[in-house]
Amino acid sequence: MIAYPGARPDPLPLRERLLSNLVQAPLFGLATILFGTLSLLASLFDRDGRAQHAIARTWAALTLRISRCPVAIIGGENLTRYPVALYAANHASYMDTPVIFSSLPTRFRILAKHELWKVPFIGWHLRRSGQIPINAENARASVASLNIGVRALKAGMPLFIFPEGGRSESGDLAPFMNGASYIAVRAGVPIVPLALVGTYELLPIHTRAFHPRPLLLVAGEPIVTDGYTSKNLDELTCRLRSAIAELFYSHSGRPRPELRADEVEADDARGADDARPATASRPVLSRQELPAVHADSECPAKGEMAPGPLRVSRSNYNGRQR
Repeated sequence: MIAYPGARPDPLPLRERLLSNLVQAPLFGLATILFGTLSLLASLFDRDGRAQHAIARTWAALTLRISRCPVAIIGGENLTRYPVALYAANHASYMDTPVIFSSLPTRFRILAKHELWKVPFIGWHLRRSGQIPINAENARASVASLNIGVRALKAGMPLFIFPEGGRSESGDLAPFMNGASYIAVRAGVPIVPLALVGTYELLPIHTRAFHPRPLLLVAGEPIVTDGYTSKNLDELTCRLRSAIAELFYSHSGRPRPELRADEVEADDARGADDARPATASRPVLSRQELPAVHADSECPAKGEMAPGPLRVSRSNYNGRQR
């Protein structure tokens, strides 16, 4: 586990585990059932989705209170610079969704993996409120879903998307897919980069216990997509990832992966000098085993191909996230 200020303790203190399992998790589930039911009832008469969005915002605010995590917003002026935009953020936790719904000041639709539509109450709300499922395993269905997002933006409805396609296993940024760039370019709208800070430490993937802490939503300067086409989506994706990485690592306290790789190389060099073999307690890592963060200087010029991690295929993308 990486040590840094604000890192999640392992194991969690007994008090936090008991509070989470006996109080917070049951209340979270009850709130989801209650507001999911209210959303279903509202969908019977709510033609434009305003009531259902208000219900989702209330659910999000309540679940954040249950988890005892206040949310602060930095760069809030960038959230309202454009009446219609595509919002994109890193994805590290189930709690990212409540932060987004409680923080964005406007109505929006969310693009999310289609598996969520199968979850009781949550899936029912997503289906009835007009959210957009993406089946990343089916290329034709995925493109069809992205085109639905394009039409929604052209009709004046802002959208939100997680470009990584799923939650990060490590808390660091994973490779981005080109879906966000495709939608924004086709619709002719800017992309607002967002960094969600603290949600991984609150509730990382494969865990059930909350570790309460303050959360941040950091909004960066909108990226205008004028001049981009389908031929240079990779460049736009790289630019978006670099913007979110800068926001995230400058506010999270987490060491950047490339800095950790430098430390590993230095440690390996010291180990070689000492003729110290690797053991189970001190594995030797390589730079390639650490996730990359692409700096702006590494983004390709227009018309060039993007670095490998951005042009990731579905076969090697699976397994990094869920």
